[in-house]
Amino acid sequence: MARKVCKKCRIFVDGSACPICKGSNFTDTWNGRIYVTNIAKSKIAKIAGITANGEYAIKAR
Repeated sequence: MARKVCKKCRIFVDGSACPICKGSNFTDTWNGRIYVTNIAKSKIAKIAGITANGEYAIKAR
């Protein structure tokens, strides 16, 4: 089974609501992954606009 990704935040979601935006608009069509463990030190997180630690899809359709 494919993993769900929030279309707005691009974070991987296990439940029925996104932990960041609290939305329920998900997709299972995504490409690439980013694991952010420390947003304060991550240059990629700053460029991508990531505001919370977690696993993110690079592209979500």
